[in-house]
Amino acid sequence: MSVAIALFTRDLRLSDNPTLTAATHADNVVPLFVLDEQILSGSFNRPNRAHFLAESLADLDGSLGSRGAALVVRRGRVEDEVAAVAREAGADTVHVSGDVSGYARARRRRLTDRLAGDGVRLVVHDGTLFVVPPGAVTPQDRDHMAVFTPYFRRWSQQPLRDRAALPESLALPPSVRVGRVPLGEEICAGATSPDRLHGGETEGRRRLEAWVREGLEGYDERHDALGEEGTSRLSAYLHFGCLSPLELVRLAGAQPGVRAQEFVRQVAWRDFYAQLLAARPDAVRADFRPRGDRWHHDPQEVAAWKEGRTGYPVVDAAMRQLMQEGWMHNRARLIVGHFLCKTLYVDWRVGAAHFADLLIDGDTASNTMNWQWVAGTGTDSRFNRTYNIVLQARRHDPDGRYVRRYVPELADVDAAYIHEPWLLPQDQRERLGYPEPIVEQAQARDRLRRGRAGTG
Repeated sequence: MSVAIALFTRDLRLSDNPTLTAATHADNVVPLFVLDEQILSGSFNRPNRAHFLAESLADLDGSLGSRGAALVVRRGRVEDEVAAVAREAGADTVHVSGDVSGYARARRRRLTDRLAGDGVRLVVHDGTLFVVPPGAVTPQDRDHMAVFTPYFRRWSQQPLRDRAALPESLALPPSVRVGRVPLGEEICAGATSPDRLHGGETEGRRRLEAWVREGLEGYDERHDALGEEGTSRLSAYLHFGCLSPLELVRLAGAQPGVRAQEFVRQVAWRDFYAQLLAARPDAVRADFRPRGDRWHHDPQEVAAWKEGRTGYPVVDAAMRQLMQEGWMHNRARLIVGHFLCKTLYVDWRVGAAHFADLLIDGDTASNTMNWQWVAGTGTDSRFNRTYNIVLQARRHDPDGRYVRRYVPELADVDAAYIHEPWLLPQDQRERLGYPEPIVEQAQARDRLRRGRAGTG
């Protein structure tokens, strides 16, 4: 009887999973997840993601169990553990989803080399994690596209693959030891954000169905409104592969009377940044387009930004949301990124690292390239783009609902002052217990001018 391994990585689902479906062509299938010691010992292993991962693995194990199998769990170096399970099960093929980070590609090379020595074939499925796989849309003279609008135009014209069949039953070889799904604290010790999302395909699909039914219709008008629930909050489920991005795009486009283009466009940004990182893996550390910035760094200002006590209410609300939920509204990410890089003039890498510490959806490609876009070192052709923080707050949180939700010190401040509490009389400011701005706009402009002096 033939045996194949489906090696789960960032594709923790049964629905529309081409990697798993391909493995089911064998008589027996080993659904395998390896707790990678190289990742567990690195800085990317953080409590919020660890707990979401553990919940996603438990949910996947339950779904596999209802089909006659179980999730086989190992811990160690991926290539060693996969090779050991292949010998244990008598498998001659391992299926894995293609990914784009430098680490994922190095892991693929190690797996290929290690398994080849045992006569085991590695099959990589590039269409599992993305709507349009990296490399499918390229210009004639390069291996990637660096401007989103023409990329999106061509991305929208790509034929979509068929939805992968959902396996009805799975047969696990009896010789294979299953192992135990870990708890979150066994993956990474430490406190999580108190109001974080919980992981798993079951929860992801529940949220997806509710979003398509109740939220998608008004996305065009509401997705930038900070005080409303106008976004899907599905990013963490996409990051861990609890949901299929292709299925999400298909569902959005199939709703009658719904203007889903703006939402689909946001999913396309995810693919755009993935193909950038595939072509430029060094972009996680190096400027995609160097500008010669001379970054300012004040540890006290950076600490105030991280802790949500900058004296700018919309910035502080967003940073406190991040601490409280392990997630931040997309418009708020733009605002706090701009504040760090263009107001405080701090290196984008500081912000990207802090986001990676707390975000459940801390996708390497999207996090890195969004920060570079804000900093002016990424794909934005208007690299000197600046925003007025107060105007952004007034436009996207006009009545201060977002600020009041996350900055309780300002809950009773009149709407006229909610985004500029420094304009209140001094005695009222003192009673609020809210900090004064850590930097004035004039100082910010001076930092920007000096930091960018002589750059092109």
